[in-house]
Amino acid sequence: MVVPALLYLALNPTGEAARGWGAVIGTDTAFLLGMLALVGPAVSTQLRIFLLTLTVIDDIVAVSVIGLAYTDQVDLGPLLVALAALAGIAVLDRLAMWRSAPYVALVVVAWLATVSSGLHAAIAGMLAGLLVPAAEPSRARMQAAAAQFRAFRQSPLPGLQRETRDHLTRTISVNERMQEALHGPTSFVVVPVFALANAGVDLRGGVLAEALGSPVTWGIVLALVVGKLAGIGLGGWLAVRTGMGRLPQGVGGGHLAGGAALSGIGFTVSLLILGLAFEDPALQRQAVVGVLLSVVLASAVGWLLFAGAARFLGQRDAALPTVLSEPVDPARDHIRGPVDAPITLVEYLDFECPFCGKATGAAREVREHFGDRLRYVARHLPLPVHPHAPQAALAAEAAGRQGRYWEMHDLLFAHQDELEHEDLAGYAGTLGLDIEQFLRDLQDEALARHVRDDMESAAASGVRSTPTFFVGETRHQGQWDAPTLIAALERSVLSGTRSRR
Repeated sequence: MVVPALLYLALNPTGEAARGWGAVIGTDTAFLLGMLALVGPAVSTQLRIFLLTLTVIDDIVAVSVIGLAYTDQVDLGPLLVALAALAGIAVLDRLAMWRSAPYVALVVVAWLATVSSGLHAAIAGMLAGLLVPAAEPSRARMQAAAAQFRAFRQSPLPGLQRETRDHLTRTISVNERMQEALHGPTSFVVVPVFALANAGVDLRGGVLAEALGSPVTWGIVLALVVGKLAGIGLGGWLAVRTGMGRLPQGVGGGHLAGGAALSGIGFTVSLLILGLAFEDPALQRQAVVGVLLSVVLASAVGWLLFAGAARFLGQRDAALPTVLSEPVDPARDHIRGPVDAPITLVEYLDFECPFCGKATGAAREVREHFGDRLRYVARHLPLPVHPHAPQAALAAEAAGRQGRYWEMHDLLFAHQDELEHEDLAGYAGTLGLDIEQFLRDLQDEALARHVRDDMESAAASGVRSTPTFFVGETRHQGQWDAPTLIAALERSVLSGTRSRR
């Protein structure tokens, strides 16, 4: 963000033209992602996440710049009302309010008060978006919703229907529900209407020639096309070279350069700020021409860099690996079914993960469907958000030392809410294990290394969450219910038969 602003000011150091520096620091997220889909790698999941992270920060800073640099006068009274409304959103979060209506009401108040104060309304939108609570669905709430749904299924009464709907709603955070509700109108109405209303420039009467000779036009082009490429590309390269950071798995230097070039598409963000920066209509026209030129040039440079990275560096896909890094080894892996079965299903699991608990039932149905034609392999991936998962993984391995891995596996999933140390010892007693040996094995470095090896193979195979399944050696992408997994395994059998022919 700093490099583009400095390049713009190098060509426009004084006068009203200098006020346009804020228009070159932001990136149009929607336009960037659309162009990435057109000219970027065929699969760009990791690069897209990386660029989204950058553009979110860009947007936050750009909106802050609107409030700090392009506001001439502020009315204190409405500003205090806006701050009180925003504080109210924070209080609602502290009170764990799950209904959307109170948040929406306070957001509207904050928006209207911000407009009345003289600040740009985008300030209120940004702060409200940061304050409205967002969280992953908790296991306790999902279980409560499931129990409520079972009660409604047994007695489908209007009162129970309302309570069930409320339980289901509470499992998803207010922020996510509001985002889902607003996505359609903002993406397909608000942004297109804004772009159409602000991007049009009448090029008749020598306007284009005037713009092409203006330092404002070329300052914007230089800042967005060259500045973003240099700022993001060189910044990322320096971070990697100095050890301060690393590129996401699957993203290469060529991908970084191409994404940095596409980040020079300012469009709606730039147009918004230009409308505030310039009062002179001539400067506004010249600046808009610069923004539109930048869209074309940044897209072309990005396309060239992606094509070069694919041809000369072999960097085609910017995505996580999809192939199992460590093949199944009967000597170390835990296998249910014949070790030489023709069909293989590998699962990376976490004993505290509620989704893994549900997937256990799906895996059981898959095994019943294929019988002795399938070998099911379990590997560990205890996630950092589950504090008891690492010890539970060790408990399964310690039980495996005494030939009871799968029995402990089933017990742990049956008691996911009871995974304390004493609980694990109790399960060992239930299975008739040697308790003293079991407790010693929980401290065995060899078992801890086995779990770490599973985790490293998961990372190298592109696994980021649990449960994750591999059909043969290929990562399964999509739902993991039993019918979907069975269909994927049957497709793998058919493709293997065709390849042998």
